[in-house]
Amino acid sequence: MVKLFHVSDVHFGAEDPQAIAWFSERVREERPDAVIMTGDLTMRATRSEFERGGAWLRSLGVPVTLEVGNHDIPYYWDPFRRLFAPYQRYAAVERMIERELDLAGVTIVPLKTTARAQWRWNWSKGRVSPGSLRRALALIAAAPEGRLIFVAAHHPLIEGGTKGTAKTRHGDSALTALAAAGAHAVLSGHVHDPFDVPVDRDGRIVRMIGAGTLSKRVRNSPPAFNEIRIADGRFETIARTMDAAPRRPISEEVARPHA
Repeated sequence: MVKLFHVSDVHFGAEDPQAIAWFSERVREERPDAVIMTGDLTMRATRSEFERGGAWLRSLGVPVTLEVGNHDIPYYWDPFRRLFAPYQRYAAVERMIERELDLAGVTIVPLKTTARAQWRWNWSKGRVSPGSLRRALALIAAAPEGRLIFVAAHHPLIEGGTKGTAKTRHGDSALTALAAAGAHAVLSGHVHDPFDVPVDRDGRIVRMIGAGTLSKRVRNSPPAFNEIRIADGRFETIARTMDAAPRRPISEEVARPHA
C-alpha cells in the first residue's frame, strides 16, 4: 500500500503551533511514503516565513512536493515584487517546488493555479492559464501506463461545497481536459476545509479532493489534513482532524489505470 499525506494552507506567520506539532507527530509515527503540500505554506510570502516553513517540511524526514499558493506570492501592496520578482524569496523551499516523487504506481502532476495579476479585483482566486494546462497534460501523457494520476494544484478547479470559494477561471474546462487525459484526482487546498467530490466528465469520474488547514484560520473544520491510501486499484481519502473524531473516511474510488 502507498500512503500519502495531503496537507495545505499551513500559513507560516499565522500557523497553529499545536496543529503543526500534531501533523509532525503523525508523520513521524506513521511514516507516509510522501507529503503533498498544495500551497499557502506562508501567510505573507516573507523570507523568514519561507525559511521557517522550509525547515519544518525538511524536518518531516519524508519526500515532499510543494505547490505555490496565492499567499506565497507577495501581496498587492508590493506590486513591483509581485509582478516582476514573485519567486525571489523561495530559496528555502526551491528544491521542493513541483518536485518529482518516485512512488510505486502513482504519478503526481503539478498544475499552477496562481496568477500575478488578473482582470478582477480579487487576485487571491484561482486561474488556470493555457500554458499551465498544456504542461500538466504533457506530463500526464508521459506518465507510465497503469499509473494513478493525481494532479496537485492550490485552488479547487470547481467548487467543492465548502464555505470558502476558489472561483477558478478556466477551472471547469481544465477539469474536463484533465479527466479526458486520464487524471484520477485533483488535490487542492485554499478553502481550509476537507472535501472529496466525484465529478463525472463524459463518463469518466475524476475526484476533487481538498485538504483542510494547519493554521489558525480555520473555517468549518478543525485543523486537518488528508490521508490517501492506495492499494489494489483503489484509493481512499481519509480526513484526519485534530479533534475527538480524528479519522473520517470521505471516499473510496475504484481507479481505472492510466493508459
